[in-house]
Amino acid sequence: MTDFLGDIDEIRALELAAVLPLLPGSGRLLEIGAGSGRQALELSRLGFTVDAIDIASSDYSERRVFPVRDYDGTTLPFADGSFDLIFSSNVLEHVRDLDGLQAEIRRVLKPSGECLHVVPTHAWRFWTSAAAVPGLVKGLARSRKAGDAMAAIRRCGSGLVRRHGERGNVVTELHYFRPAWWRRTFRRNGFELVAERPIGLFYTAERLFSRRLSWQRRRALARIFGSATHAFRLRKRES
Repeated sequence: MTDFLGDIDEIRALELAAVLPLLPGSGRLLEIGAGSGRQALELSRLGFTVDAIDIASSDYSERRVFPVRDYDGTTLPFADGSFDLIFSSNVLEHVRDLDGLQAEIRRVLKPSGECLHVVPTHAWRFWTSAAAVPGLVKGLARSRKAGDAMAAIRRCGSGLVRRHGERGNVVTELHYFRPAWWRRTFRRNGFELVAERPIGLFYTAERLFSRRLSWQRRRALARIFGSATHAFRLRKRES
């Protein structure tokens, strides 16, 4: 098995495979926050006509394998009613003006259009923080000098104190990442829930046991400790 965190593309491929039953068969699709474009590429191979966008400062802008259009992170650069489906994967938690983006999504969706969003869960947030503790202890134990100790604190300690998304802090993200919070947010912004499901993979943002746990074991652990991500299929609510 490859390094778990080093192969984020493999994680996203598994998550995409898990949500395929929630996708319609074809149509024009917009992926928001497309990163390297690997998911957009796969969706195009599945028969969708795909437009992909991301901000120019994306960490993945130098690794693109699909035409990803840069945009300002605020206004979707498309006409009203352009898309049958809007897709995002581990993106919405990073959007500061979430209500504004939801309004833009409603604008560019066709009247019969739908959304599919994959977001991290409170289980991911909790276990990412918990996994940082043994990593920090191990790093400090291996430190031979003060500089090594500070490097270990910066590398592993950030998982304990740094928030992941754009709301709250490392503690209140346990609330903001709950599926119930996302349901209320989508409903408030004019969407109704069509279907939802946990993705069914257990992982964290830390490297703890990354080489020792197969994907099969991570699926089994998700049933015990919770799925790292959750998928929502939505449609515009009639006004």
